Amino acid sequence: MARFITIISGKGGVGKSTTSINLASSLNMMGKTTTIVDANLTTPNVGIYLGVPVVPKTIHDVLAGKIPIDDATYIHKSGTKIIPGSLSLESLSSIKPSQLKHKLKDLDKQNDFVIIDAAAGLGREALAGIEAADEILIITNDELPAIADALKTSRVCQELKKEIIGIIVNRRKENGVRIKDIEDMLELPVISIIPEDEKMREALTQRDAIIHTHPSSQASYGYRRLANFLLGNPYYEEAVSVTDNRTFMQKLLDALGIT
Repeated sequence: MARFITIISGKGGVGKSTTSINLASSLNMMGKTTTIVDANLTTPNVGIYLGVPVVPKTIHDVLAGKIPIDDATYIHKSGTKIIPGSLSLESLSSIKPSQLKHKLKDLDKQNDFVIIDAAAGLGREALAGIEAADEILIITNDELPAIADALKTSRVCQELKKEIIGIIVNRRKENGVRIKDIEDMLELPVISIIPEDEKMREALTQRDAIIHTHPSSQASYGYRRLANFLLGNPYYEEAVSVTDNRTFMQKLLDALGIT
């Protein structure tokens, strides 16, 4: 049986699609049969990021009941399977996002992992992405607005009785909110930190996952750590360090639990 994992964010622009792509690609590199589903039905990005923006059959055709899901599945040169979305606005008129969970069931026996790149926010598309999965990964940046939206998202997932694996802090900056504070605010563990990495833009230009184009980059280490976490494997690559710009006194007070 496959593990159906939805990657969700309370707001756009936090790196949800790039995380979905790189997590799926990392799992594939580790020998796990993995499919990425672009469930961001209004503004799909997975196909664009991987160099296949226009394909004859998409998840929209599946949701419209026109084709079986296998017909909308493509294989990236890395071996990762992709179910992209349509860029046509007309394709939105005949679909029912609520059918996503039912349509994805056919992927169960063919995969070890199904990574669902959900729509941002908490609209009907995002809720369909949450409903389609057994497990949830919430992605955020280390900025207060993004964290506040992540909190709303976690509450909705809890109400829907979905298992939240943890929080991914993407595009981690030197002066961002502390990880411990993010965990305290969200009442969930941060299981992966993906540093801000200038190589990500180069990977997008090459229409590929950064773990393929820049395997030694800081972000690549972060994605491999995340994949190993999901597999329950120890991970021995050197941790990515983010400069701690606190003063000595601030570090001492934090260590003593004094704020």
